[in-house]
Amino acid sequence: MHCSLAQSLQVVGDWWSPLILRDLHLGVDRFEDLVRDLGISRNLLTTRLQTLIAGGVVQRERYQEHPPRDRYVLTAAGRELVPVLMVLTAWGDRWATPPEGPPIAFEHRDCAHPFTPQVHCSHCGQQVHADDVVAVPGPGGRAGPGTMLIGRYLPTAGTTRTGPPPTAVDSTTDSAVDNATGDG
Repeated sequence: MHCSLAQSLQVVGDWWSPLILRDLHLGVDRFEDLVRDLGISRNLLTTRLQTLIAGGVVQRERYQEHPPRDRYVLTAAGRELVPVLMVLTAWGDRWATPPEGPPIAFEHRDCAHPFTPQVHCSHCGQQVHADDVVAVPGPGGRAGPGTMLIGRYLPTAGTTRTGPPPTAVDSTTDSAVDNATGDG
């Protein structure tokens, strides 16, 4: 699929992968410890670790030769996913909190204060919310599975779309439909 989000989910989009990545970040890095902490079957953990390794977010390191023992560590790409996992955890704390409260809290190492992970603009530093963002076509943008119609919904760079999206093709009739009026 021609979509960065879809490509990312191909590597880390199942239910177990974010939990495995979280545990690796927190130092739970040996196979048996992952099985015990997550309650995951050995076969499923093996499959997920193979996918994460193939996707370039985890690597296997030998820590003992006799008998051979390995641990799993995050690659640079895997470490870049940690803030994403923290923001997803913060969302869960707000919208899907366990009855006893959040099971983990985050503390900033530099100032030693608790914090709630947030997304900020890499240019100006302001916190970014969904309504603050305008998606525009990127340099690799083209029509393809997962992005076939998206170009019709994106404004061009430097503009802000107001009102309904432009005319789309009705997949049941292959005719153009005005999304504002429903007229074809």
